[in-house]
Amino acid sequence: MRIALVFSFCLAIVLCGCAEKESISARKGYVRFPEKQYASKEKAEIGLEIKGQASYYGPGFDGKKTASGEIFNQNDYTCAHKNLPFGTKLKVVRKDNGKSVVVRVNDRGPYAKGRILDLSVAAAKKIGLDKAGHAEVTATVVE
Repeated sequence: MRIALVFSFCLAIVLCGCAEKESISARKGYVRFPEKQYASKEKAEIGLEIKGQASYYGPGFDGKKTASGEIFNQNDYTCAHKNLPFGTKLKVVRKDNGKSVVVRVNDRGPYAKGRILDLSVAAAKKIGLDKAGHAEVTATVVE
């Protein structure tokens, strides 16, 4: 009886190890872009404008993988958008002070209600968003 129990336990462990696990790259909509080489043929329409609130993120995410697969660097000019293709470049203009920055979409988000973009810390500082937390912006696809 004891041998059968040990055998069953060992068999269960072996079978669990053989089970197919879904990798991140197998998920729908996930595309990995090693070394910032953007292979996606999907492009956003140049000149497309989106308006709304932008916020920023960084310190807690710095060094972690983004949805595009690259490592997030809060000192790069990047942003998160819910559905624009990775690699899309946006010119973001803050409405109340006219300051602008060009960022590249490399992540998904923002997840706060009413926000259209999450900027990296560097991009937020460039338009003074790091002090305000969030502000009204216009983002235009430039590339």
